[in-house]
Amino acid sequence: MGEPGETAVNDQPAERPHKPAPQPADYPHKVIEIVRFGDLDPQGHVNQAVFLTYFESGRVAMFRNPDLGIGVPGATFVMVRMEVDYLKELHWPGNIEIGTGVAEFGRSSFKVAQAIFRDGVCAATGYATLVCIDLVTRKARPLPEDAIARLSQWKYRGEPAQA
Repeated sequence: MGEPGETAVNDQPAERPHKPAPQPADYPHKVIEIVRFGDLDPQGHVNQAVFLTYFESGRVAMFRNPDLGIGVPGATFVMVRMEVDYLKELHWPGNIEIGTGVAEFGRSSFKVAQAIFRDGVCAATGYATLVCIDLVTRKARPLPEDAIARLSQWKYRGEPAQA
């Protein structure tokens, strides 16, 4: 407060700067899914848990496609964290587009940025952290440089997530 007798005009926290809405072009890999009637909850919109299934479809379509060549011999990728921001409701019937791109690399992990779009409008964003696991020891192993090079072709083009 300033001078004696003055009252605070606004004791609300400052607004965060608005970041631009994700766009389909931010994601180099895309897959189309059908919204199924069984995806709905009693309120008639897609259940929040089904959004995770949609994100999984996007990751699997990208990482399990042998033509993309992003596998690591003797290893697999295991998801260890998933973050989701729900932005819009989704309803049946219709199609959605799931965009996927690699956001950043760690020593033995990488983070994948994803978004779900309907008619070009973003309904949800997500970040999944995947760790490279040795198939024999079942322990994390460093990401090979050639895997990083292959994954880098699928770099997320949008703005990084805010902490």
